Amino acid sequence: MKQLTVLGLESSCDETAAAVVTSDREILSNIVLSQTEEHAPFGGVVPEIAARAHVTQMDRLVDKAMKEARISYGDLSAVAATAGPGLIGGVLVGLMTAKAIAAVCDIPLIGVNHLEGHALTVRLTEKTAFPYLLLLVSGGHSQLLIVEGVGKYKRLGTTIDDAVGEAFDKTAKMLGLGFPGGPAVEKAAANGDATRFSLPRPMKGREGCDFSFSGLKTAVRQTCEKLGPEVDKQDIADLAASFQKAAVESLMDRVGNALDEFKDLFPEGESLVVAGGVAANQFLRKQLEALSSSRKINLVVPPPKLCTDNGAMIAWAGLERLQLGQTDPLDLAARARWPLDAEAKPAPYAGYKA
Repeated sequence: MKQLTVLGLESSCDETAAAVVTSDREILSNIVLSQTEEHAPFGGVVPEIAARAHVTQMDRLVDKAMKEARISYGDLSAVAATAGPGLIGGVLVGLMTAKAIAAVCDIPLIGVNHLEGHALTVRLTEKTAFPYLLLLVSGGHSQLLIVEGVGKYKRLGTTIDDAVGEAFDKTAKMLGLGFPGGPAVEKAAANGDATRFSLPRPMKGREGCDFSFSGLKTAVRQTCEKLGPEVDKQDIADLAASFQKAAVESLMDRVGNALDEFKDLFPEGESLVVAGGVAANQFLRKQLEALSSSRKINLVVPPPKLCTDNGAMIAWAGLERLQLGQTDPLDLAARARWPLDAEAKPAPYAGYKA
């Protein structure tokens, strides 16, 4: 089969990214520009600032990705871009850029579901076979899905309120640790006593696979208020460690239930895959390694640089679709909400996160 080469663009949140990937699973380039400094003063992502940054930087990153890949536009088999879900202003920037490239170069356009980009990354790095159980954990999403194939997903659980990455970010803000919150909390927790503060493990012990992190976030805020303004570094480290332990133990409980459902439905399933920015958390990885070992299932985690948002995952998801003959028209619309499992019921208070 002829080698295919796809340019992938990602702009759904606060990373502007472009990458070139081949059907031989070779990443020819993978350029990611973070907007951390722009959003840090606000303690979170500001949609308008993110969209303007994407407009300013996308063309430059595409040019850089193509030059680093050492190919011309005539070598491209297709161009893929995140078409949702995400901050709609940012999504439009990447998608419109891809449409222009597709029109000028007369190549197929592929609109990729951002979540599918995360879901399929392990097939780029590890050649993981379908079906597998996916724990998708990021700033915007906390879901457990069975990945049966490209475009074929069964959602077992989702957050009913906040995503776990969002809880990390808000905890970091309350503790004055800065943005992005996930790495900041993990770093502070490394020097903390995770048993000092008694925090809830939301949903632990309940049936099903849904998540909830709103109550845990509230408990952190209440603990901060009790400590008062005279908190020292050790207080912060201990609370960060206590929060991280509570959040991860809640995740482990939900994943355990999902593994039971997965094996009941697909006894031949061999892999538990973790994706999304929170998958880079080392404490989470260690707990997942222990759980997967006890359940005799393979744990597969992409390299850290491919866990966070990037263009390579979009290019690869585009390649998977292209090989199945799935392309999109140039009038494809951007989508703020785009669930992987269209049959799943919306969670009551999760909005686009479900």
